[in-house]
Amino acid sequence: MKIVKTLFPSLALSLALAGGAIAEPVKVGLITTLSGGGATLGIDTRDGFLLGLKQAGATDVEVIVEDDQQKPDVAVQLADKMIQSDQVDVLTGIVWSNLAMAVVPAAVGQGKFYLSTNAAPSQLAGAGCNPLYFSVSYQNDNLHEAAGAFATDTGYNKVFIMAPNYPAGKDSLAGFKRYFKGDVVDEVYTQVGQTDYAGEIAQIRASGADAVFFFLPGGMGISFMKQYADSGVDLPLVGPAFSFDQNILQAAGKAALGVHNTSNWSKDIDNEANKTFVAEYKAEYGRLPSIYASYGYDTAHLLLSAMKTADVKDKEAFRAALAKADFASVRGKFSFGPNQHPIQDIYVREVVEEDGILTNRIVSTALADRADAYAAECKM
Repeated sequence: MKIVKTLFPSLALSLALAGGAIAEPVKVGLITTLSGGGATLGIDTRDGFLLGLKQAGATDVEVIVEDDQQKPDVAVQLADKMIQSDQVDVLTGIVWSNLAMAVVPAAVGQGKFYLSTNAAPSQLAGAGCNPLYFSVSYQNDNLHEAAGAFATDTGYNKVFIMAPNYPAGKDSLAGFKRYFKGDVVDEVYTQVGQTDYAGEIAQIRASGADAVFFFLPGGMGISFMKQYADSGVDLPLVGPAFSFDQNILQAAGKAALGVHNTSNWSKDIDNEANKTFVAEYKAEYGRLPSIYASYGYDTAHLLLSAMKTADVKDKEAFRAALAKADFASVRGKFSFGPNQHPIQDIYVREVVEEDGILTNRIVSTALADRADAYAAECKM
């Protein structure tokens, strides 16, 4: 892997990487969060994507990586620069849904493909769908729907639910309620980036709930988990993978042991693509991969699969090649629905300790072949 160009002060890499069938390189603009409280999510996204290209031995992909600082205005400026000055063919990498809502409609409006490695708000799955937009990860509601199904199957009757006040947070609670058959005793939206949860924990204590569902990605989840463990409240927690991902678990500590969470990926999914990914990621970076890394890796392989049969400049042909999803996903079964969002299994995982490291282990399947609730609203 050769670093050709570094742009300062942002983290921007133009990487010439190897393989493929098209003479002109495909230029990819990867905008993600590489600083601040959400940095681990973006770092893993970037590392998974670059590993996917390296593992495939690609030579015809040029990647420009930039730090959005978790700020919508910065993300928009970077996307405009990449489209207008760098003349990228494809954009990818955004973690946060409020940033995606600021960038994606403008990017596809300028004729650029956007492949989402994470953020997949409901607005872009339904009426706001677009032929140039693919979500490789999920639709925002999906993992939370599975948590609602798990809470119902477990016999929880009264659940306190909580998420940050931004598009993914609203989608998460909508998804949970869609599959939870009991009573929601309180529905709380926190600030994005919040670190003090004393007030919310007091509300939980007084709520009469028999369980707590929360979606707090990145540093928000770490802060909440630590404060919850110290609070003496002993209600069981349920959440999506984002609140119990590999990096968060190490920071949250043993308070997370035994907690159940829902995910469409886990390091113990038994297929060759996933075994290769986990082994090579650990060898390359010295740590276990996270769910964000898995999405980045799959996105790279989806891109390369389309490049084998179509030229990115021929938008109809390239879109058709992407829609086939002709690659070996680390998740196993994977296809796109009519709104170009995944159809896939979603699992229940339990936090366990392996060789002194907290990680997750699949215990059941919550939803099989789940698409999303918004596909019927998409009129492509």
